[in-house]
Amino acid sequence: MSADNIIPPSTNGKFYRAGDDDISGNGVNKAIRDRTALVEVPPDTGQHLDAFSDTTGKLDEKGTNGRPSISPLLRRRITSDSYDSSGVATPEISPMDKPDSTRTSSSEDLPLSAENHGNSREKETYAVDPGDTEPRELRRGDSRREEGKGRVVPSRGRFRELVFTRQFSTFDRQNQHAASSPFYGFYVLFWISVVFWIIKMAADNWRKTGSPLGTNDIMKYMFRRDVMVLLISDGVMCGLTGVSWIIQLLVLYDYVDWNRAGWIIQNIWQSLFIANVIGLTLVRDWPWTHTVFFVLHGLVMLMKQHSYAFYNGYLSSLYKKRQSLLNDLKKLEGMEPVDPPSATTLNVSALSTSHLARRPSAAEYQERRQSIAQSQSNEQDDIEAITRTIEEGRPLDVNQVLMFERLIKWEIDALADELRGKATVPSHYYPNNVSFWNHYEYILLPTVVYELQYPRSDSINSLYVAEKAAATFGVIFVMIMVSQTFIYPVVMRTVAMKEMGYTTAQRFAEFPWLLSDLVFPFMMEYLLAWYLIWETVLNILAELTFFADRSFYDAWWNSVSWDQFARDWNRPVHNFLLRHVYHSSISSMRVKKHTATLITFFLSACVHELLMWCIFKKLRGYLLAMQMFQLPLVRLSRTRWLRDKKVLGNAIFWTGILTGPSLLCSLYLIL
Repeated sequence: MSADNIIPPSTNGKFYRAGDDDISGNGVNKAIRDRTALVEVPPDTGQHLDAFSDTTGKLDEKGTNGRPSISPLLRRRITSDSYDSSGVATPEISPMDKPDSTRTSSSEDLPLSAENHGNSREKETYAVDPGDTEPRELRRGDSRREEGKGRVVPSRGRFRELVFTRQFSTFDRQNQHAASSPFYGFYVLFWISVVFWIIKMAADNWRKTGSPLGTNDIMKYMFRRDVMVLLISDGVMCGLTGVSWIIQLLVLYDYVDWNRAGWIIQNIWQSLFIANVIGLTLVRDWPWTHTVFFVLHGLVMLMKQHSYAFYNGYLSSLYKKRQSLLNDLKKLEGMEPVDPPSATTLNVSALSTSHLARRPSAAEYQERRQSIAQSQSNEQDDIEAITRTIEEGRPLDVNQVLMFERLIKWEIDALADELRGKATVPSHYYPNNVSFWNHYEYILLPTVVYELQYPRSDSINSLYVAEKAAATFGVIFVMIMVSQTFIYPVVMRTVAMKEMGYTTAQRFAEFPWLLSDLVFPFMMEYLLAWYLIWETVLNILAELTFFADRSFYDAWWNSVSWDQFARDWNRPVHNFLLRHVYHSSISSMRVKKHTATLITFFLSACVHELLMWCIFKKLRGYLLAMQMFQLPLVRLSRTRWLRDKKVLGNAIFWTGILTGPSLLCSLYLIL
């Protein structure tokens, strides 16, 4: 073993020349007890040696007592008996909404290891520029490239890495980019037109019925009964999400193993939860307005619980693995090394050490896990082999002890980075996040994807909340007026046909006229319902909860294909499906991307069909079939006939949006 093959890992950055005492048998053992580093590294990690190649002299080939010489390239390691936190400094990231932080973090700014800063405990501060487009690219892509290296860094394990940044929704008046759009005047024109349209409807109602609201049947139907029961039931439903938090407490304190019984218990609870939500609407025989609100909110709470439980369950596995490695490291530090070579067959030269050249991180850890899982060889994981060797108490020589220590510490650092996630304060690291306050704070946030920490705003703008609240009630009023004037009479006509004994063929003869009567009103209701939820309600929640990422949708109206519409129409749910259905299907079920896409679309279609059943009490499958039909349309949009024809693609998309809701409702009413 030559001096060129020695890497002196330490934390103080100082070299010293070994004397005769250090080469003797007692000296070697004393060096190990003092944690003096002596490591033999395979040639593939020689890039570490450049900085150390000319820092030492040469010693005799033989040490005292005739023992084999040990290279003098040694460096004193200063550690305690137990491994303290991590060998990698965690940068303190300033909230993105604070304007006084101007430095932008990059891969070059991050400390490579503990050796870079010696014994210093001070932390550097980094800030993310709100206008930086890189986080959006990270969110949109399935993987990211490390700057300056061109190496693909995979998304984080079984959970796709999402990037939350401070941003406003497109139609928000605080969005400077949207306000400077050349089409902004059309947005203003739309709402002016809506106001005049409502005035005309109110005038017609006054002339016909003596009331601006007309017969007001829908309003009476909505508030006829069980309004307080609905609100109380909704509060109880939100409170019951705490069961998922209790399950995570049981997992954390080792009463339940997440990988065995934990996820099964969670899925059973989720099934009971949504079954009771739907069952209550049937038992109370609620009107469709109550039913839609309660079931949709129940589905949101279901997604929130699933994301919270499965992400924390995943972190619990990493946490317990890290604790086990810390125990193994303590055993390793207490070992007395034998004279090299040892009888243990796990040779240092056979271990994979290429990853030691890189900073321990969650991305690097997952890359190693994936490469091991995808390897076609029968070789076992190095870390598993090392821990097994330590637990069995096999004799180890000095090189094995020190290399095992380096590998285990790298693994501990990487796991610590994964447990930190994107959190910048220790109270949000796992397992500190498994608390009552953290859970119910997440329940109130306008997102269904759980993260350890989100970008937050500094204060609540009361005027902004009042503005959005007024918009909410205004949009609801417009929706009621449109429904009362244009949709309710058509629905009553179909009900009358059934009561008069019309056959299916006779009712179907009226289908084209029903469709034409409902196309424009449903298009208007469709747009208003979207604006109500994603622009007004979610922005109110975001402002009240200091949630800074307001990217609840993208420019879906410019979609040229149905997969683009699925991504941009509802960003919170899209992110949930992407992380917990699409990517989880690939990682857990080992399916291909096309199969994962099919699973995701099918699950979404089934949930939408369930909502139709709750409204109409009919299981027809119309909506499910329409959504699944989007898949061949997506394939068609990628052919040479439509690939570069954006105007045609957008026209096909809007034709579907214009006719789809009215066609669906007409089918349920007629058949």
